[in-house]
Amino acid sequence: MHAATVLAHQGGWDEIVMVTVPIVVFGGLLGLARRRAVKIADADESTGPTN
Repeated sequence: MHAATVLAHQGGWDEIVMVTVPIVVFGGLLGLARRRAVKIADADESTGPTN
């Protein structure tokens, strides 16, 4: 219980971290997914039509 009391109201830096970290993580995951999607799309284009 004491740890939660200490973490709360530390001048605002803890709130900034609690908002920024998830945004950075989700941004990184979206960037990774985009790179994978572009790589797959490029591979599909290089093979040409299958018909």
